[in-house]
Formats: sequence, C-alpha cells, structure tokens
Amino acid sequence: MKKSQLRRELQSCLLDIGGKERTEKSRRACQNLVSTPEFQNASSIMIYLSLPHEVDTSEAILQAWQSGKTVAVPKISWQQRHMIPVKINTLETGFSVGTSGLRNPVMGVPIPFEEIDLVVAPALGFDKQGNRLGRGGAYYDRFFANEKLKATRCGLAFSEQLVEAIPTTDSDEPVYLLVTDKEVIYVNSRKGV
Repeated sequence: MKKSQLRRELQSCLLDIGGKERTEKSRRACQNLVSTPEFQNASSIMIYLSLPHEVDTSEAILQAWQSGKTVAVPKISWQQRHMIPVKINTLETGFSVGTSGLRNPVMGVPIPFEEIDLVVAPALGFDKQGNRLGRGGAYYDRFFANEKLKATRCGLAFSEQLVEAIPTTDSDEPVYLLVTDKEVIYVNSRKGV
C-alpha cells in the first residue's frame, strides 16, 4: 500500500475514536509510557504536544514534571522545515496554535540534543518493526538523523494505529520503543546495537 493511501486510512481511523474513548485510551497509553524504565530513568524528555485526534500527552508531561524531569517540546520552524527541542514549564500559555490545531511554543530555552534522554514522537501509524508513518513533512526523520541525538526514540500511539507494515525509504528513521494504550513493544532494529 502506498504511503498516501495508508495516511488517509489512518487519519480516518483516528477520527473514528470518540472523545470519551480517546480520553481513556490516552490515559492508558500515558500510564504505559510513564511505567517504562526509559521514562523512569530519563532526566530530560522531549515529547510532542498532541493534535486533537492524537494520544493526549498532557498526563505524561505532568508526570514528568512531578518527577523533577526537564520537559522539552518541538518548536517547529516552518520556513526552515526543522524543529528544535525547547524547554517548557507550563501547558497553559506561551503557544501559538496553527490551523491544524498544532501548538507551537512561542519562546523557550533550546535544549541541546545530547542532553535529551527520551524522545516521544507521534505518527499516523507504526508497525512493530519501529517504522513510523508521519504526516509527510519528515520533521522527525530529520530530527532523529541528527548525530548529536543519543536519546531513546519512542513512538506513542493508539493500538488502532499499529499496522502490519509501513512502507519505508532510506531517509525514514524508526523508533526503538513503541507504546500504545494496550502494550509496550521493544524493537530490535536499533542501529548500532
């Protein structure tokens, strides 16, 4: 199946998850994420700010702060087509909201790539080999390709977003850990391991 067709199918699947069900599934996915050793042992975490139909990451962010962790979120530069991790201390203020509902921090202190222990990434879909199908901008692929980044790459999704196989190219960067509302999957395809 082509990426474009799979994207349409997965977007439709996400829209089919009702609000109450999405809230409960998000809570379970965040609990599963917070319970992993990778989250527990990280002192600095980069985690995405969810779009309306994605796993809501706010519970995991609050847990990270309560545990004394540094929390960074992606600050996207649309002109330069890249993102940088910036530290946030609140989910209430300091964001611009795009037409898609994406919250982008207006300001924030950039965190060096090498200081991040865990990156929690979204996608439209994942397979159990750690391949991810994003929205087509390749922002996370470029971010993961940075040689200074040594963090564990984690995908966070609803169980409905797991598919048999994601079509990949040489520039696609996988995750090594996949967390859903139903399970935690460790992927064996980590480069250099």
